[in-house]
Amino acid sequence: MKPVIALVGRPNVGKSTLFNCLTRTRDALVADQPGLTRDRKYGEGKIGEYKFIVIDTGGLTNESDTLDELMAGQVWQAVDEADVVLFLTDAKDGLVAGDQEIADRLRRTSKSVTLVVNKIDGTNPDVVMSEFYSLGFGDPQPVSASNNRGITSLIEAVLGEVTESEEAQEEQPSGIRIAVVGKPNVGKSTLINRMLGEERVLAFDMPGTTRDSIFIPFSRDDQDYVLIDTAGVRRRSKVDNKLEKFSVIKTLQAIEQSNVVVMVVDAQQGITDQDAHLLGFIIETGRALLIVVNKWDGLSADQRDRVKVELNRKLQFCSYAKIFYVSALHGTGVGNLYKPILRAYASATIDIPTSKLTRMLETAIEAHQPPLVKGRRIKLRYAHQGGRNPPVIVIHGNQTESVPLSYRRYLINYFLESLGLEGTPVRIDFVKGENPYKNKKNVLTKRQIDKKKRLKRHTRKSKR
Repeated sequence: MKPVIALVGRPNVGKSTLFNCLTRTRDALVADQPGLTRDRKYGEGKIGEYKFIVIDTGGLTNESDTLDELMAGQVWQAVDEADVVLFLTDAKDGLVAGDQEIADRLRRTSKSVTLVVNKIDGTNPDVVMSEFYSLGFGDPQPVSASNNRGITSLIEAVLGEVTESEEAQEEQPSGIRIAVVGKPNVGKSTLINRMLGEERVLAFDMPGTTRDSIFIPFSRDDQDYVLIDTAGVRRRSKVDNKLEKFSVIKTLQAIEQSNVVVMVVDAQQGITDQDAHLLGFIIETGRALLIVVNKWDGLSADQRDRVKVELNRKLQFCSYAKIFYVSALHGTGVGNLYKPILRAYASATIDIPTSKLTRMLETAIEAHQPPLVKGRRIKLRYAHQGGRNPPVIVIHGNQTESVPLSYRRYLINYFLESLGLEGTPVRIDFVKGENPYKNKKNVLTKRQIDKKKRLKRHTRKSKR
């Protein structure tokens, strides 16, 4: 499970800049649903060997207006979700009263807190950081998020112990891991209960009860499964609507831990922006995917036709995923999900011989040649498998850095169809072949040698 890092601090200390630096993107929003403020963003990060989920939060102030209070509430919820808190301060401003107030609150939590002094460019870090020791969080970490300075050292310092502790964690049950995800109140728990055939997960009509992921091992037709449900089992009397929020972190981690994702959509609401953000994250992780449209029995024939047209239009970006229409409450269509789950898992974990992939590549090129680049044809020579879940196909050739996106999509669709894959994306990595004559100034090509011989013969004839 990837560790979770929360970025906390006053406004304008560089939290969003550090977030963009860690996620290597400026558009890393993967969740924007009710209950989460517009200043709270989630993204995936990777620095060196460390992979993690990072949360950008709104700036904490001592203002008492309603908006600031709501933002502060979301900040502290992010702290609750995190394994590590990065407390950002500003080297240019120095230590201010707002930093001290945030530090007092952070000390009352049980979280691991690392103090980060940002914007150290043009300063003497030792001098600047000396006053921050009084906050009581040990040695501050100096960084410049805008110039990517000190970031690697920061992540190595804060995630080294977290990664070691995770490696010692107890292993999860074996079997095909199926994550059931979706917005609150779309019927995830009801669907799981139908799939299990018993009331293993408490389900009731109250949105926002999602809290923790639970792992439910079971067997069906001699096949072991593990259902990952993001709805915690809680007593109805203990649920507080103000506190129980849709836990983005638990959903993202469930997706990361799964082999197959079952994305549940409410038939009456269709694909919302929130659904699209979640689907985008699933696609980024490369997990096999089934889209389940629930509450189908509550629609008329005309409504069903309209919903199907809308789904086909809005889901073109994940066309490899098949759509299933069910009623989890009554069990209609739920039993039909197991075969496509097995096919999606088999497709995602397939082993493909290099010879077979290379033959397919040659056939694809014969049917549709790569384009010319500066008058020269892109040459793709051979292919081999580079990974599973999702399948990764590595293609070697010349000028591979110039392969256009349209041709990449053509090859992806060709391999999907030729291999008979279902429910899983395919990724293609291009590798540029090394020029054997690179850095060898004294080595002549065959054409140069032939030209030199012809010139010598012509010179001899002229002398005669």
